[in-house]
Amino acid sequence: MKKVITAAVLAVLLFIPFSQPLYAQTAARLEALLGKTELTWAEMAAFVLEAADVGTYGSADGAFNAAMQNKWLPKKAESGGTARLDGAALLLMRSFGLKGGLFYSMAKSPHHAYRELVHKKVIREGSDPRMGVSGSDLLLMVGRLLAIKEKAAGGSAQ
Repeated sequence: MKKVITAAVLAVLLFIPFSQPLYAQTAARLEALLGKTELTWAEMAAFVLEAADVGTYGSADGAFNAAMQNKWLPKKAESGGTARLDGAALLLMRSFGLKGGLFYSMAKSPHHAYRELVHKKVIREGSDPRMGVSGSDLLLMVGRLLAIKEKAAGGSAQ
């Protein structure tokens, strides 16, 4: 498991552009994220929106507000509340611009986003969609998602 988390962290670091001074800041932020056993919606939104490269928001609350305005989070999500796996799936699908199957395309709901990411093997099968999301869980999901996107981009260039 530790190797998988390390690989996910390295994948995220490769996709976040940084200069030398920003490297230490990014490493410290990733280390802090790894230490969290449960993320808030705002913490999760800030990391995912940065990883998806959809803007800079200055604060976790700014990222949370942007995600809520774009309908990338569940309607009942609160900035300081515990982020859930199904909501993380919705945020990942929407912020990375992923297309899903028929039901996700029609409903764009957390439930269908969760099912889509289980199918894509971004989320482990058998996990509870209502469980809280830890920092290591989020890094692992983002790393898997970036690997899928990279593979798709490499395949289409041929």
